[in-house]
Amino acid sequence: MTQSKSSSRGAVAALIAAFLGWLFDGFEMGLFPLIGKPALQDLLPGAPAKEHVDWFTVIIAVFLVGAATGGVLFGWLGDKLGRVKAMTLAIFTYAIFSGLCAFVTEAWHFAGLRFVASLGMGGEWALGVALVNEIWGGKNRAWIAGMIGAASNIGFLLTGLISWQLNASLEVVTGWIHAMGLSPENTEYLLHNRAWRFIAVSSALPALINFFILVFVPESHKWEEEKKSGGTSHWATMDLVGVLIACLSALMIIYVWSPMCAWGGWIATIVTVAGLAVALWGYLHPVRQYMSRSMAAGSTDAAEHGSIMRNLLVGASLAAVALLGTWGSAQQAARWASDLAPKGSSLPIIDYVVIATALGAILVTLITPLVADKLGRRVTYTLLCVTSLAASLAFFRVNVPFTGESIPTSLLLSAFLLGGITASFYGFFPLYFPELFPTSVRATGQGFCFNFGRLIAAIGALQLGNLMGLFTKDAITPVQAAANAYSILTCVYLVGMVVIWFAPETKGKALQ
Repeated sequence: MTQSKSSSRGAVAALIAAFLGWLFDGFEMGLFPLIGKPALQDLLPGAPAKEHVDWFTVIIAVFLVGAATGGVLFGWLGDKLGRVKAMTLAIFTYAIFSGLCAFVTEAWHFAGLRFVASLGMGGEWALGVALVNEIWGGKNRAWIAGMIGAASNIGFLLTGLISWQLNASLEVVTGWIHAMGLSPENTEYLLHNRAWRFIAVSSALPALINFFILVFVPESHKWEEEKKSGGTSHWATMDLVGVLIACLSALMIIYVWSPMCAWGGWIATIVTVAGLAVALWGYLHPVRQYMSRSMAAGSTDAAEHGSIMRNLLVGASLAAVALLGTWGSAQQAARWASDLAPKGSSLPIIDYVVIATALGAILVTLITPLVADKLGRRVTYTLLCVTSLAASLAFFRVNVPFTGESIPTSLLLSAFLLGGITASFYGFFPLYFPELFPTSVRATGQGFCFNFGRLIAAIGALQLGNLMGLFTKDAITPVQAAANAYSILTCVYLVGMVVIWFAPETKGKALQ
């Protein structure tokens, strides 16, 4: 009885810890889309608008590359050293380096710190999903997957609420900070231009979660069994060289499309194709080596090896569609919507759009796994692609510049639908991806699938400037050009409608 209660308390503690980790993960991810515009205004004074757009997309792309690398790196640590140890390190990494963004003085400083922070963000998702699914087993897995998706979007909602309330109560906040003994100069430094530095500092708080995790959260019993059987011994540190090579290749792709490089054109395209091939090889290298050693030891066979490698590629493709659709268009919604207001308007459009998209995301991600349990994984993913395409096109085609003194209701309603439907995939993947892999490679496999998709999204996001250039004509405003570019990117959902039918149907099956 005592052991049962202890086990139950441990399962609840694991869910709480993972929920908080995902919540603050979402807060960190929503941070730059919220503060990026005012931050770049301070970091690039006098620079043309195109340079601001270029750096905005570069910093997002660097973040996505870091998340792709972190997903494999921390997934590897989770499979080798344990879910809990790796998760505490991942949370510490993303919290501390996100907080340091408050003190940057150059745009490239911001990019560098966001890269390191994103290593932890990419890893935390895979580790938390593996830990909770393994501890809870078959009990309420659809409900738990919905909690995972909702948690990160609650964090995203927090960024909008904090920014909205902070800017509405600057005088009060200023008084509090003065009462803490901070000089007027430092207070102005933190609260200048929509208080973006203050919001960045607040993102270091999630590091405190680690005290709770280390004291109350048990290790996954499935991983413990894998360790006892000797399965974890097949992971080797030398295999991480492949991950390093993959990361450098991905960063090279970012560089050739960045404002710092003048190559462009065919050279950049060739580097992108070659770099993507090298990155795919490098990120998969640890799993391939693990499977080779496992087969040599007689722990696995060729059929299981082939199944795992096939699921890695299919899973990464599914995630790439969802992430490119989100980061290449939906994540641009708040910044794009702010340009719809009259010039010089003080309306908090960014905050309101962020809040609307986050509320929609929280609701729909809770529902999506339940739908997947009823309709099956393939049908559900197809429906998500169809509705995401419709919601994205509606947002960017229906909303137009306005002249009133209030934010149009149609803008907020379409933002709610856009955020909810495009985020639905993040309730789907925590249910589906754990079903694709055995315990021995679950954290690494999930980390690769979800986060390699981020690399594809990064490459797509880097093309926003080029797409906008195609539509920039005398008769087309910058807002219309951006809407056209985002609409083109959302067509990636058409690819997802095809790829899902090459993925295995796992409805009703227990974790391997």
